[in-house]
Amino acid sequence: MTAPKTATAEAATGLFSEMAFSEVVVTTRRSVTAPVRVYEPAAGAAASTATVLALHGAGGWLANEPVLDGLVDAGFRVVAPVWPAWSEHTDEDRLSDMLDFALHGWDVATEMGLVDGGLHLVGHSMGGMIAAEMSALAPQSVGRMALMCPAGMWLADHPIPDIFAMLPYQLAEVLFADPNVGEEVLTGGADFSDNATLTRFMVARARQQGMAGKILFPIPNRRFSERAYRATVPTLLVWGRQDRLIPPAYADAWQAALPDASVRLVDGAGHMLPYEQPAAAVDAITAHLRR
Repeated sequence: MTAPKTATAEAATGLFSEMAFSEVVVTTRRSVTAPVRVYEPAAGAAASTATVLALHGAGGWLANEPVLDGLVDAGFRVVAPVWPAWSEHTDEDRLSDMLDFALHGWDVATEMGLVDGGLHLVGHSMGGMIAAEMSALAPQSVGRMALMCPAGMWLADHPIPDIFAMLPYQLAEVLFADPNVGEEVLTGGADFSDNATLTRFMVARARQQGMAGKILFPIPNRRFSERAYRATVPTLLVWGRQDRLIPPAYADAWQAALPDASVRLVDGAGHMLPYEQPAAAVDAITAHLRR
């Protein structure tokens, strides 16, 4: 699929109706507190619509999530949990490794009543990595899966840059095809000349990086390739053609490792594909989930 080669943060978030969501807070059997965004499709569509469990990456959910909005516009119900350390709840010490993350995802799905079969999984970057692990644990509970630029593998010929060593201003260059869009999306319009704002941002980022580092540091590889044979669900890999963090060579590696996978490359998008080219992402994911 070919998408426009330029975008702005304003354009990216305005492509779809901005959907209101409700937030519920569940406590898992492991006593981990999880806020969950719930997006409902238009009245009359819910009875015949599948549910998507959407998993965010290391940046967390932003105020505007155009891909989630687009999926709801397309008639899907979207359930989007917040990982520990990305909310005010201080439960991140209860999750230590990849198995903990994947089981936490299923625990949240259980509390939300989503494990009766046919649940679709959608994840971006770190969230894609976790979704893949979830599908390997319980493929019978997943209908279809769509992963956007997932982490989780390592190619010696294509080493992944260490985002934990980067300063905030360096991230946009690595994560976005258009760094100008990246700066606007990553800062959310915050004024970092205000010391209090900058302090809050840096404290939150340090906490989130500490959590993400449990599965992404020093390299984002927890040997999923050895378990990929269990992830038998039909999977779509959506990748930004200009991804400088996890380059498209990884799309080929994922496709080779998974039993049933296809790849869609999107022009004009880097690693933050959901924010640079959300329309292309939604079109590809919607078509895949409806098959």
